[in-house]
Amino acid sequence: MAEPSKVRDKAFAEFVLPEVEVLLRVAMTLTAQPADADDLVQDTLLRAYRAIDRFDGKHPRAWLLTIMRRVEINRHRRRRPHLLDDPDTDLDRVPSAGAAASPEEVVVGKGFDEAVGAALAALPDKHREVVRLVDIGGLSYAEAAEVLGVPEGTVMSRLHRARKRIRTQLAAAGLAPKPGRRRT
Repeated sequence: MAEPSKVRDKAFAEFVLPEVEVLLRVAMTLTAQPADADDLVQDTLLRAYRAIDRFDGKHPRAWLLTIMRRVEINRHRRRRPHLLDDPDTDLDRVPSAGAAASPEEVVVGKGFDEAVGAALAALPDKHREVVRLVDIGGLSYAEAAEVLGVPEGTVMSRLHRARKRIRTQLAAAGLAPKPGRRRT
């Protein structure tokens, strides 16, 4: 009979290690900071190693993403950042684009990056997560739904609402067409 640690190591190598690249990509979209993403992946791998003997071998990616989601939720519970900050204060400091600025100048300008960052920060957490996973991280709707533990339709709905809010914020800052105006 094989030693329990060798069985665990073999299962870990077979089911977990091939998924590390995906875990890193998802962690980057969840945290947006490389150091935080590395910590999140490390915590996920540690928990997976401890629980590998209870894993049935089916759907390792879904199992690992569930672990990662729970680790990230627990990390957020501990820190609760910016709950009392006013997200609109950042928008007040964003300079509006001049009337003579070309679309390229608006997008490349520093004000645009700040306005997009402020609009993203102003989103509710559940909408911000979807934008980071799909629009920034490049995950499919199905992959984002798996990471978040929600139906795919919920991801699509949250993403639609988030994009609409971002467009509205950018329009208010003079960096996008006003809602209702047609581009010709």
